Order: sequence, then C-alpha cells, then structure tokens
Amino acid sequence: MRAWHQFQALVQAMGLWRALPSLVLVAVGWLLSPFCWWNDLLVNLPLALGFARLVSLLNPAWLLPALVSGYWLSNMAGILLMQNGALALVPEGRRPQRSRELLWGVLSSSLYTIAIVGAAKLGWIGMPQLDAILPSVQGLAA
Repeated sequence: MRAWHQFQALVQAMGLWRALPSLVLVAVGWLLSPFCWWNDLLVNLPLALGFARLVSLLNPAWLLPALVSGYWLSNMAGILLMQNGALALVPEGRRPQRSRELLWGVLSSSLYTIAIVGAAKLGWIGMPQLDAILPSVQGLAA
C-alpha cells in the first residue's frame, strides 16, 4: 500500500501528462516481460513465432533458433521498456546507475529464457504452439 501512495505522490508531483509516456512504457514492458505470467502464450510466443517465420524465409532450418532468439528478444524488450519507463519516473537525484540496471535487465532476461528453453527441452513444460508447427518445420528442413 505504501508503494501505491508513493506512486500517486510521484504522478501528482510530475503531472499526469508528463508521467503518461513513462507509464505506457512500463505497461507495455510488463506485457512483454517475464513478470506477466500469461504473456508467453498470448504475446511473446506469437511475436517470437512471427520473427522466426520471417527468419526462416532465408533458411528453414533457422526456425527453431530464431524462435528462441525472438522469445529472448521479446523478454529483453519487456524488461528494458519497464526499466526505462520506471527510471524516467524516479526523481533525478535518486536514479540508480543506468548501466547497472541495463546489465541486470540483460542478465535476468537471458537467465529466464535459458530456464524456459531448458524446461521445454526436458519436457517439464509443454509448448502447444511449438508442437503444432514442428511437423511443418521438419518437412521444410528435409
């Protein structure tokens, strides 16, 4: 509750119209980030699949590596958008080091992607969208 009151005070001090672009960055970043529990199936995997399909036009064997790369990029974009939006809301004198925050975003997104890909490879989680396209990928690569 305290955080909500701090947020309200911050928006009042900045003014809603000045804070709005940063709030939009945080919201879009949250939708793309691994912090949103339902986004993988509805947002990140479709984006990653679209990216992978474009890349696979160059070489069909690149579909799966491009899918993982696109998934990683969408998670990374989400974390970085959230960080940039949130940092813009923090008063100038209280902002943490941007390079440290960037490094943390890259590391956390990379570790999350490695964990998800590892869990999928081990069969711990199902990936229905991926299972649906794998037969067509194998047919293209043959």
